[in-house]
Amino acid sequence: MSPQAPTPAYRRLSVEERRVQLLEAALALFAHRPPEEVSLDDVAEQAGVSRPLVYRYFPGGKQQLYEAALRSAADELRLCFDEPREGPLLARLSRALDRYLAFVDEHDTGFSALLRGGSVAETSRTSSIVDGVRRAAADHIMSHLDVAEPGPRLHMTVRMWITAVEAASLMWLDEDKQPPVDEMRDWLVEQFLAVLTVTARRDPQTAALVEALAADL
Repeated sequence: MSPQAPTPAYRRLSVEERRVQLLEAALALFAHRPPEEVSLDDVAEQAGVSRPLVYRYFPGGKQQLYEAALRSAADELRLCFDEPREGPLLARLSRALDRYLAFVDEHDTGFSALLRGGSVAETSRTSSIVDGVRRAAADHIMSHLDVAEPGPRLHMTVRMWITAVEAASLMWLDEDKQPPVDEMRDWLVEQFLAVLTVTARRDPQTAALVEALAADL
């Protein structure tokens, strides 16, 4: 009778380290499969832990874990737009997009899990988490534009551009991260200026911003 293989030794993780481990495992699964097709057993197996341990950290079950995973990705993504108010606006936007695309590149599973919708696990809370990222990005952009009270056309234009950035980023992941990230960033900045220019034809507030931006080029 062959000897039984020794049980591998596991490093004891702190509470925060374990929670991060479970969230990363969940994000990796949620990014590639609909949440309703992911069980807590799947998350436990992905993380290399037991199912009771997952419940210990997330007693609300899979829905609580799903929402916590979304918040984890959203909190980090929100910071991408926290750019110092220094230098020309489009240069600031480029730096913010550098961080945003670096996040997408490094955390592609989490980013996909955050933004790909259509799941029965979606609730008003999960929708609010995703929309919170968009609102934070819009608020940062308006702050850099020095616009305290954007009119409806400007507000819609900025939100539409943010939605376009999200969609382009998801397609970029699907296309094996092509074009190269620098080209992607520059194209998105050009898109921002282009949509503002179109809106400026119908909106004096946006027209004044486009004129100011042109002076920085």
